[in-house]
Amino acid sequence: MEHHDLLAEMFTALGHPNRLRIVAFLTDGERCQCELPDVLQLEQSNISRHVKVLVSAGVLRARKDGIRTMLRVSNPAVFDLLNDSEAIVLDALQSRIKALVP
Repeated sequence: MEHHDLLAEMFTALGHPNRLRIVAFLTDGERCQCELPDVLQLEQSNISRHVKVLVSAGVLRARKDGIRTMLRVSNPAVFDLLNDSEAIVLDALQSRIKALVP
């Protein structure tokens, strides 16, 4: 795979609101996947699908702890990327608002 293909895979993995919510859930460190249904109000099967995409793209790491699956963000720079992305979105929104207001 080329560099741009890998970047596209990562951005695609992060390009779903529920996946972003999963990453945000892990801001304070490793957590059990078993906590996600209550936090996200989603079915476990739906969560498992999203987690698989994030793990495949290298955004998350998963490990077994007995019967529990523990999740963590693979690189803390992911949080920097998301924070920077939020700043870009906010700036774009402010520009749109300014364009609408005479």
